[in-house]
Amino acid sequence: PRFKSKKATRQGFKTDRAKIIKGKLRLDKPHGIKNWYDIRMSGDKLLTGELKVVSICRENGKYWASLPFEIEVANKAKTNRVTAVDVNVGHINYTEGKINTLPDNLKRSYKRIKHYQRMLARKSVINGKRATKSNNYVKTRAKLQRDYRKVANIQHDIMQKFTTQLVEEYDKIVIEDLQVKQMQMTHVAPKGLQRSMFGYFRQILSYKCDWNGKKLILADKYYPSTQRCSKCGHIKTGADKVGLNGNLKHGTKHNEYICYECGSVMDRDENAVYNLLALIN
Repeated sequence: PRFKSKKATRQGFKTDRAKIIKGKLRLDKPHGIKNWYDIRMSGDKLLTGELKVVSICRENGKYWASLPFEIEVANKAKTNRVTAVDVNVGHINYTEGKINTLPDNLKRSYKRIKHYQRMLARKSVINGKRATKSNNYVKTRAKLQRDYRKVANIQHDIMQKFTTQLVEEYDKIVIEDLQVKQMQMTHVAPKGLQRSMFGYFRQILSYKCDWNGKKLILADKYYPSTQRCSKCGHIKTGADKVGLNGNLKHGTKHNEYICYECGSVMDRDENAVYNLLALIN
């Protein structure tokens, strides 16, 4: 295909004339092309529903097609259960346990990404504009794009499965209304905040709750879920506050919550979950 811009890193186009025929994807035949075939679809089950606008892009020398289908989704059965979700850097806590959002295989991929980025930067500094025309630069960039796609697929898979589990098992879900952009602009763990995908988690959970008739409750951004004691209700202020690195005044760790009013010692994230759960009652 002839794309609008040859300089764009992600070249693609959209078409509303694509069809699924006998388990194969059929696209319009471009002008001047003699040999043109339908694309085989992998998987045992054929895709059903009304096929909408298909997006096709070229990335890393390969073509990718996004096939959106409009189908009727039956509402999930009511469970009369409630839960609260506290998102953190690297994991998500809820009433039944914890989900790891940055597993070890992701950490290894991020190390490779860092290595390839340094190689490309070094080549650009030495060779300038000519660097992008070398074969080694193209090969290294292809490896970098491959690892970026692998990381995105793993993270999206984790989020999609967890949010589906939430809407299937609970009728009411409480999450925090976080200011993700402002949090990433701080000097405390901005890279970890970006990789934990707080905004993506809220986005997909919102539309899945709408689809299945479940209620999503947003806690106010000033609600002290981390600073409040879930047992006595005392709220820490000033130098007693708990931060990402714990509390310097009392020498506590980042995952500890110690209430100096009632003497309770709890896990910081579990305490936040119970505080969010109190908004439903």
